Amino acid sequence: MGATVPRLRVTPQQASLAFFVAPHSGPVAAVTSTVIGMTTSASLPTGPEDAITGGGTVTDRLVEANERYAGAFTDPGMDARPVLRVAVVACMDARLDLHAALGLELGDCHTIRNAGGVVTDDVIRSLTISQRKLGTRSIVLIHHTGCGLEALTEDFRNELELEVGQRPAWAVESFRDVDQDVRQSMQRVRTSPFLLHTGDVRGFVFDVRTGLLREVDPA
Repeated sequence: MGATVPRLRVTPQQASLAFFVAPHSGPVAAVTSTVIGMTTSASLPTGPEDAITGGGTVTDRLVEANERYAGAFTDPGMDARPVLRVAVVACMDARLDLHAALGLELGDCHTIRNAGGVVTDDVIRSLTISQRKLGTRSIVLIHHTGCGLEALTEDFRNELELEVGQRPAWAVESFRDVDQDVRQSMQRVRTSPFLLHTGDVRGFVFDVRTGLLREVDPA
């Protein structure tokens, strides 16, 4: 059974990192591989890139934390099929601790995250593999309040093109109405020809101040 790695407490100029691994609490059937969530609670340093006052980079600290984790790790004997047969698509925002917020345990679900939690072609790719090869049946889509994509526009691609001389092939997928963007994501899932199971697709907005989910009406 995995051990929880304690939170690293550092100065305000340093990054504070925490790892959470939720153990399964009883006999289980086939499940996923290990999922590790990371949240940040302090600003990154303003000195040399990736530097942390007191020695080492952020990545060095992650590697050290993994060594402690591995020292108490026991192979849970799981395979790649989620116990709850559910895939969760959510924003990559560091304030979302999906396993804790949804009461999930190690091996319960597939978790797919990107900027905004939007359903892109690559998300469809992951969901298709999740359903067709790994047995998932339900899909949960989670956006959240205060998302950074609400402050962006597709002009971001123009800015990148001016800076680097090449226009990104991908869309920013920015939005102004979070509920409407959840509806769009649900529609993209339900109309995908590659997905076998679209009867149980539900969308939510996570409130980063209260921790509560609010379900979005797909209509």
